[in-house]
Amino acid sequence: MTRHHVRFITPVFIAIALATAAITIHAHDGVEIRLRGYYYSEPANVQITVAVDPDEDARTLRVEADGDAMFASSEVPLNFRDGKKVYALEFKNLRAGMYTLRAEVLSARSVVAMAEQELMVAGH
Repeated sequence: MTRHHVRFITPVFIAIALATAAITIHAHDGVEIRLRGYYYSEPANVQITVAVDPDEDARTLRVEADGDAMFASSEVPLNFRDGKKVYALEFKNLRAGMYTLRAEVLSARSVVAMAEQELMVAGH
């Protein structure tokens, strides 16, 4: 899925997320986003846990918070030799708006697995 296509279908995910209060989408069953909540107050410090299934082709975990007014991302090198497959990240001071949290497991050439989760940050 290209970045352009993800932005195009994001409004559909927002509508579903508001109706169901949460949504997680897996392109493959290799990655999962875990949150402590789906609604935060501005400025939001969002702690994210990402569980990644071991995959010998996986090299990098990229986590993004993609919103209308703000974008943040972080990358973590993956090493399954030590057995670690749960990663904790935090995005600080997110401004009000709807965000798509995206976790992508990348190989040297492609996206191996992806999950998305909608998140809302309310203003004052």
